[in-house]
Amino acid sequence: MPTKPTLAEAAEFVDLFRATAPYIHAFGGKTFVVAFGGDAMQRTDFVDLIHDVNLLNALGVHLVLVHGVRPQVEARLAARDLDIRYVRGLRVTDADALECVKEAVGTARIEIETLLSLGLPNTPMAGAEIRVASGNYVTALPAGVVDGVDLMFTGEVRKIAAEAIRARLDAGEIVLLSPMGYSLTGEVFNLTLEDVAAATAVALGADKLVFLLDHGDTVDAEGRHISRLTVSQAQRQLERLPEGDMKLYLPHAIRACRQGVARAHLVSADVDGALLMELFTHEGAGTMLTRQSVDDLRQAGIDDVGGILQLIEPLEQAGVLVHRPRERLEQEIGQFFVNELDGRIVGCVALYPFPDARAGEMACLAVHADFQGGGRGESLLSAVEEAAHKQGLDRLFVLTTRTTHWFIERGFQPASPDDLPAERQSMYNWQRRSKVLLKSL
Repeated sequence: MPTKPTLAEAAEFVDLFRATAPYIHAFGGKTFVVAFGGDAMQRTDFVDLIHDVNLLNALGVHLVLVHGVRPQVEARLAARDLDIRYVRGLRVTDADALECVKEAVGTARIEIETLLSLGLPNTPMAGAEIRVASGNYVTALPAGVVDGVDLMFTGEVRKIAAEAIRARLDAGEIVLLSPMGYSLTGEVFNLTLEDVAAATAVALGADKLVFLLDHGDTVDAEGRHISRLTVSQAQRQLERLPEGDMKLYLPHAIRACRQGVARAHLVSADVDGALLMELFTHEGAGTMLTRQSVDDLRQAGIDDVGGILQLIEPLEQAGVLVHRPRERLEQEIGQFFVNELDGRIVGCVALYPFPDARAGEMACLAVHADFQGGGRGESLLSAVEEAAHKQGLDRLFVLTTRTTHWFIERGFQPASPDDLPAERQSMYNWQRRSKVLLKSL
């Protein structure tokens, strides 16, 4: 008989479920391309990845899966005592090797479709009824001669049938692509899964491209975990990375982002549930790549009210900030700046001008506890100072009960309520007894 969860376990579950809510809302109708190598299919926990794919599908994500077959092809070549040849990481695909590729792709596709068809009661796939679409969505051309070696039936992606794929996705189906392409002359070519995945993500304008790493983790040359990278940072990292899946997939992630894909992710297959953790938690489990920094400091809008309230509520309860009802915040939202990190409000601040006194009050400065120490407070302060300067204000003041030293360290000087503009003096809360600090601009 199952035991009842403890209060701590229940609270942890509720907190985790609530934390995923913004992503659940954000991901519905989005297009993700998820790529994994043939090694992933040989893992005992591959079915867990399929369960995670099922969950994404259930949340309304449009999914394109791209699989590889390298170890399966090599096993067939070895069984037939045929040569295994590579040039710059590309297989030399002669007629015999092409037959092995066809066999491996056919078998892999059936195995994946079989797992996606599971629907047993008391399993994560119960009632899923997933439909899978496969077909000749990839047009290819020959890779040609590389370093004096004819790669024969090894090819490159020429075109992706984006509209046909979108039609299947809109019908609620998962599209499964294999590393093979077809030419206009009726030939078949062996492709790399990374080329197919990146080209498909670009053609679809995908919201996310995810590579699952079979070998190695998402770490730099010194073995340190890489959480987030911009394209320019990733290009610099690439030169120093050791051989492995990270170095193999990162150039294709860079290419996809440069050509319009919003986010690219690299996650290790060795971490159970890494795909879900990367997509549904702020910390992630792998490396996220973007064209530019995911940090966005901007003027707040009415849609940010909920995020700001969620951010400042714990500080209000602790007495660090004065309580602001939703109605007041909605009325004053034009005074706020927010720091958004990958769709989540992690910092905010407000500027209330007093033009007659050429002064402004900086208020409601807050940075989420998980993101403090990274310079976000200073960035929010700078945004307020710049806005105050543009409005012709020559001094800022702040009222605080807990963070006096932080402001003094950034150029504010102790003052008294008498130094406040007359209008603000009349609103001073003598019971709260906030410290008054001033800074000349």
